[in-house]
Amino acid sequence: MFIDKSRLKEIQDICGVNNVLMDREDLLCYSYDATGQKMLPDLVAFPESASQISQILKIANTHKVPVVPRGAGSGFVGGTIPVKGGIVLALSRMNKILEIDEDNMLAVVEPGLVNEKLQQEVEKKGLFYPPDPASMKFSTIGGNIATGAGGPRAFKYGVTKDYVLGLEVVLPTGEIMKMGVRTAKGVVGYDLARFLVGSEGTLGVVTKINLKLIPKPEMTATLLSSFPNMDQAAQCVTSVIKAKIIPATLEYIDRRAIECIKPYLVDAAIPENTGAILLMEVDGPKDTVGKEVRKIESLCRENGAMETSTAFEKEEREKLWTARRAISPSLRKISPTKINEDITVPRTKIPKTIQMLDRVEKKYSIPIVNFGHAGDGNVHVNLMVDQSDSDIMKRLDPALEEIFEEVLEMGGTISGEHGIGLAKSRYIEKEIGETSLELQKRVKLAFDPNNIMNPGKIFWPNV
Repeated sequence: MFIDKSRLKEIQDICGVNNVLMDREDLLCYSYDATGQKMLPDLVAFPESASQISQILKIANTHKVPVVPRGAGSGFVGGTIPVKGGIVLALSRMNKILEIDEDNMLAVVEPGLVNEKLQQEVEKKGLFYPPDPASMKFSTIGGNIATGAGGPRAFKYGVTKDYVLGLEVVLPTGEIMKMGVRTAKGVVGYDLARFLVGSEGTLGVVTKINLKLIPKPEMTATLLSSFPNMDQAAQCVTSVIKAKIIPATLEYIDRRAIECIKPYLVDAAIPENTGAILLMEVDGPKDTVGKEVRKIESLCRENGAMETSTAFEKEEREKLWTARRAISPSLRKISPTKINEDITVPRTKIPKTIQMLDRVEKKYSIPIVNFGHAGDGNVHVNLMVDQSDSDIMKRLDPALEEIFEEVLEMGGTISGEHGIGLAKSRYIEKEIGETSLELQKRVKLAFDPNNIMNPGKIFWPNV
């Protein structure tokens, strides 16, 4: 227990008594994320300003109390689990859009703002914020920054780091620091703003964000195409790109995932022997979108597509996307627990990766469901396990080890957008090497000399 009565009183004075939780039933709500692991904090505080966070971090740093910043707690790697207790800083009260500058195409927001809310508000003004993680209906911009979140539109538009211009950050020692810019470019000193993207709350607490916006596309069309197998679907992806078409999204779904989401595909004709689905979206000027749709439909047929559905109206497009976003929760039909990995390989290696995953599935007798972003090679690998089955859990680590080793041999990465957190920290050195790992640990301690910020995350053995 890090929090005695005097420290509790100090934090209550900063945030208000009603904005500090210590009852066990309340703490439980902030003890876990999508991994299902649970560890209780000592208290949960709900600050509403950088000043309040600064005061809390000064107390925490003085007394070496762990601090875990938290958005929606929707991450897949244990990044917000308070493994060493201490204070959870729940940023849900800091959820405002502070500014939308239409002329300079810029938004200034707080970290607790939900991604979808930002998208809706800027689109009302003819602007566009592309990063769209599958969790966008509930994940926060601060959480997206912490993990470096991507999403289906990453292939054409990039990921969160590509839209972060500047940040206001409270350092672990309590200083409030501005980093980055509000301008289209700026090269004064190290780019610390982008450096913090993907740092998983280990270097400080982001309290304000300057985000680049772009013009909203005039028109969008969505295509869902069914193929007999993944090889033909992957070849279609290559054909589309060779035709100099860069879809806004280019998703694939494997046969197991298709079985799980069939109830959501009632409006799309999916042949019985479908082995893979491509979900593609093109956007831009009306004339361009029309031409690209016709070309993609033709390329799908040439590459063996059995059926292709095309939707132009928002309601019809959303029906197709509902199926894609339903995959993750639908997997419980197969097993009560999933271990969700987000490996990324050169997109031409997707068929080889799927073949490798089929081998691993057979070798370790663990059902594996795959879907993801075919455009950028990001494969969401779901190992379906029952944690009460000790035999299958013994096979899990060797299976993951083999998957990661083969991905790295293909020139890939063990995490495309979920981050490292707890779940992947033991594997990080395999990818980045000992020298880089030691350097990153030194950087962490330069920011956070007392190691209070989200300790136990990213590094293995834990810093």
